[in-house]
Amino acid sequence: MATGVPETKKIQRQLTLPLSHAFNMSVRSIKIRFGRSIIVTMSIVLGIAFLMSILSSNAFVTGILQKGPENIKIALQQNLEEMRIRQMWLVSLSLLVCVVGIVNAMLMAVTERSREIGTMKCLGALDKFVVELFLLESSMQGLTGSIIGVIFGGTATFIIYLFKYKGLIWSIFPAGLLLKYSAFSVILGIAISVIGAIYPAYVSTKMEPAEAIRREV
Repeated sequence: MATGVPETKKIQRQLTLPLSHAFNMSVRSIKIRFGRSIIVTMSIVLGIAFLMSILSSNAFVTGILQKGPENIKIALQQNLEEMRIRQMWLVSLSLLVCVVGIVNAMLMAVTERSREIGTMKCLGALDKFVVELFLLESSMQGLTGSIIGVIFGGTATFIIYLFKYKGLIWSIFPAGLLLKYSAFSVILGIAISVIGAIYPAYVSTKMEPAEAIRREV
């Protein structure tokens, strides 16, 4: 009995794999399933680009209201509150669609990787390790997609306002507000990606190893 406890602890240490190993496997999985990863990433790009375009528009409007000429201020103030409420509804719906797309793509990834998951479990991988794989994979895609979305959304809005107000945009350019909105959009994009991967990760932990290995894909 005395030797049983140390042996159990030894086995537990063998089954607990480091986070760096999960990160490396997530990167490899993204490379192998690049097409699927592109679908998830593009859904994040589109959602965050739309969000950033709305936030950037609000930032430029705020800058004009603070530093712009009086005649333009009066024109912008008309129906401003109603416009912002409508924008927030559109952003909320687009982000909801983005989450649904991520969940769907990740669930398909679970099905495609059933044998891989079953093999890892048979070799002793803990459920925690499998969850880490999915969450790390989705967070990396979320980070990449969010950065691209912020660049696209912010740039497109800047070009539109530059054509509309020309040189005025340079004098009221709200750099600090745009940086704050950019950081918020990236963090939100990563959070959405992780939230969208939680249920697929949970499904993967409930797969029986032997059944998962036998499953036809």
